[in-house]
Amino acid sequence: MKITAYVLIGVAMVSLSLCPTAARSGARVFGSATLQIEVTGVRNGKGVVHVDLCREAEFLKDCPVQASAPALAGKTIVTISNVQPGTYAVQAFHDENHNGKVDRALFGIPKEGVGFSNDAPIRLGPPKWKDAQFQLGDDKVITFKLRYFIGGGAKN
Repeated sequence: MKITAYVLIGVAMVSLSLCPTAARSGARVFGSATLQIEVTGVRNGKGVVHVDLCREAEFLKDCPVQASAPALAGKTIVTISNVQPGTYAVQAFHDENHNGKVDRALFGIPKEGVGFSNDAPIRLGPPKWKDAQFQLGDDKVITFKLRYFIGGGAKN
């Protein structure tokens, strides 16, 4: 057991000594990207704009990669770093009352703004994966608009 621990510590020390600049500088992990998400149509500066970055199996469910930023009327930018290349979709909502969920009215209609990558259409139900998906390889900026079904959208 002790020998295994010493071997692992030794391997870690050798790895760091071979790459001291990356270890100290906080350099980005090889093969990862930064995704900047520009959410437009934000109706006010209350609460936060929350985004989920999803793979197909997680889409429209709880996604493991989440981020948020204070809401700014008009446009709010949320950034996610160290994302591995792949096919993703983004789902977002304006959490105006900061309760961590999309508030809903009668028949499940969202009371707060919701949006999806590629401005995937919402037609009598949530969008389809194929309409919201995009490829991420290198750093990327995506933009989409929130839609408010109750109370009107942004005044800009």
